[in-house]
Amino acid sequence: MACSAASTALLSLNPKSLSNSLSPRTLTISKSLTPLTKPFQSPIHRSLSLSRGGAHSRRNFVVRASREVPLVGNVAPDFEAEAVYDQEFIKVKLSDYVGKKYVILFFYPLDFTFVCPTEITAFSDRHEEFAALNTEILGVSVDSVFSHLAWVQTDRKSGGLGDLKYPLVSDVTKSISKAYDVLIPDQGIALRGLFIIDKEGVIQHSTVNNLAIGRSVDETKRTLQALQYVQENPDEVCPAGWKPGEKSMKPDPKLSKEYFAAI
Repeated sequence: MACSAASTALLSLNPKSLSNSLSPRTLTISKSLTPLTKPFQSPIHRSLSLSRGGAHSRRNFVVRASREVPLVGNVAPDFEAEAVYDQEFIKVKLSDYVGKKYVILFFYPLDFTFVCPTEITAFSDRHEEFAALNTEILGVSVDSVFSHLAWVQTDRKSGGLGDLKYPLVSDVTKSISKAYDVLIPDQGIALRGLFIIDKEGVIQHSTVNNLAIGRSVDETKRTLQALQYVQENPDEVCPAGWKPGEKSMKPDPKLSKEYFAAI
């Protein structure tokens, strides 16, 4: 499978743009996505000026971004799609989890490939750990539900998945992958994007790997636990590599010294 380099976009945090983005965007697989993607098609121009000793040394930089606001910190694009769960076809609607559960939403390129089953089965084998954290897992690819079902019905020793403990969503129209900005247009498949969505339906974390690089279930769980901790303790922040039971930090110039003095 060919690997495609993902573009890096620098995004403007314009408060006015953020306030306009808080209304959920609903994606229905059977309908055209055109009106839903319009807000993301206008490039952003942000001028940064650095002044050093006078007008002649003044330099301007223009930062261009492909969307008006970043996904992280904003409401997750909603969708309703067919999925396979417990070897049956079901409907999954992301907004159904709002107010109820956190969601780990991850994209993978294709069924019946190589790195993908290692990630999918790893999340399934540890599903109970995420359930204990009030979190659901959803896997998404551009394959049909029939392909998903065939892969689930294939034994793991033959490269299959076996029974999974969470749904595999079908994104045959590629509308979900496009909305989450992980679609490789010239290949028609998704990069390995992973999003942690909180109970309010807001994306709090995202990571995107290129096609050849698998993701870590351990790091996903650690990040989820850190997110839940700071949401339960809004006057604290989690330093690098933080795990439950370890010392957190106060986001204050004076109070943070307590953490630095202890390490």
